Amino acid sequence: MLMSLTNAVALPQPRTWDVSPDPADVPTARRLIRKIAESWDVPLSDSALRDIELCADELLANTIEHSGIQCRITVRWSGQCLRVEVADSSLRPPRPDRAGGTATGGRGLALVEAFSRSWGWYPVRTGKVVWFEVAADELTPHGAPLVVLVRAARTGPDLGLERPA
Repeated sequence: MLMSLTNAVALPQPRTWDVSPDPADVPTARRLIRKIAESWDVPLSDSALRDIELCADELLANTIEHSGIQCRITVRWSGQCLRVEVADSSLRPPRPDRAGGTATGGRGLALVEAFSRSWGWYPVRTGKVVWFEVAADELTPHGAPLVVLVRAARTGPDLGLERPA
């Protein structure tokens, strides 16, 4: 278990797995990300969970379309934000192109920017990591995030989730 910055509450271990460059694997990965967030009982509304799915779908689709290589997903809960990272071995940085009015593509990163709290990318020795964060819902009654973190910490590393094939 990881400890929060104040060492007061244990955070759930990040979850990491590989996704093949097959577009058919994107929906499975997207649903797994949501299932992880739900199993951690993070204080996110259904709307926020749908935003996470949309943003994850866009990052994965971009990786597959532009690099055609396997990627690695990592999902983290900081106690305030759910962060999804997509790492690949391509050195090509993401380009947040703005698509024209009739274009059928080119809006993926604009959607990620619109539906996440923040997003970005950074180079790593073996390629790059593109990430986004969605913040916990503001309207959680009477310290619910702390309760949720404690419950998530007790869940342990085995969430009973199946990894995508």
